Amino acid sequence: MAEKNTEIKLHLLEPRATEKSYLEQTNRIYVFPVKRTMGKQEIAKMIEKEFNVTVTDVRTLIRNGKKTKFSKGKHAYPGITHRQDKKFAYVRLKKGDSIKVFDDANEREEEKRSLSSRVRAAASGAKHQDEPEETKTSAKEAKAEQKAKADKNAGKENK
Repeated sequence: MAEKNTEIKLHLLEPRATEKSYLEQTNRIYVFPVKRTMGKQEIAKMIEKEFNVTVTDVRTLIRNGKKTKFSKGKHAYPGITHRQDKKFAYVRLKKGDSIKVFDDANEREEEKRSLSSRVRAAASGAKHQDEPEETKTSAKEAKAEQKAKADKNAGKENK
């Protein structure tokens, strides 16, 4: 019997970034969409190779495709078909290993929060702690400056 080719082709693997998978990360479990033909051993080898981690457990599931309606024109007989089934692997890693999935999203959220707090502080007239002293002006002062500029421009036009 011929030996099976055990070389694994690396695919672009990205863990799913959903709320459910975020909760699973507390138990060192990551969710990956995989090909339907892949086995658990293949999935484990591929993830170990791609992310340099040690896989301790792999659970797989196949989600059935949703029903979709279709029609071939106004008077043709309508029908129902199904979308493709999807396979997901729930992979548990060795204690101490992790894969960065939500770090980029967390950094973006922190930037948005700091920006929104600066905007709120400027609108309320309060000074934000991260702003340098030169740029710290209250909203009232900024409005007064804009009004003064508008008055100057209106005065020049009248002359």
